[in-house]
Amino acid sequence: MNIRLRSVVPRTIPKAVVESSEVWERELVWEEGDSILVEATSGKGKSTLLHLLYGLFSDYTGECLLENLPPAKWNRSLVRSQTLSLLFQDLRLFNHLSARENLLLLPEIDETAPTIEEMSDRLEVNSLLDRPVQSLSFGQRQRFALMRCLRKPFRWLLLDEPFSHLDEQNARRASQLIEETLLRTGAGMILTALNSDGPLIGTKSFKL
Repeated sequence: MNIRLRSVVPRTIPKAVVESSEVWERELVWEEGDSILVEATSGKGKSTLLHLLYGLFSDYTGECLLENLPPAKWNRSLVRSQTLSLLFQDLRLFNHLSARENLLLLPEIDETAPTIEEMSDRLEVNSLLDRPVQSLSFGQRQRFALMRCLRKPFRWLLLDEPFSHLDEQNARRASQLIEETLLRTGAGMILTALNSDGPLIGTKSFKL
């Protein structure tokens, strides 16, 4: 399943940013299995790009196609439950629930994925599973939000600055878990990052 961008330009992005971009107003095809790194400083549209790909942002010109279909023709519930997995920059966890409860809310689980306990142990947050999310640091919440993304079925993993609040060691652990998941599933990934934000994993790199 490929992602195709045809001269896409969000109306909110300044013209000067568009002119220097390797993504906006370009013709791009990203194939399932590709690992795409999109680097940019703040304000150039990293979150906008992922929201656009997820079908949440429609104020743009050009075409964004998923296997040659625009978002208006998607079965959105099916696409979001089976095809796309998005880590939002604001994480979108339920703060009054525990981390474990947030993970158990997933309607669909990839049965081949490691268990909650295995993942949380890998990311060194196992002791925090039953604490309310509101009591956790942002970096701890970020790891649980990543776990939620990695435990659902997907063919494309969309990650919005997934290492932004992690120290070098925890970012490396998260990066390894992501890479193992992509190898196991054969899925594609689009990861956004600041220019010096954590492990810059990706086989293809673009400046936004």
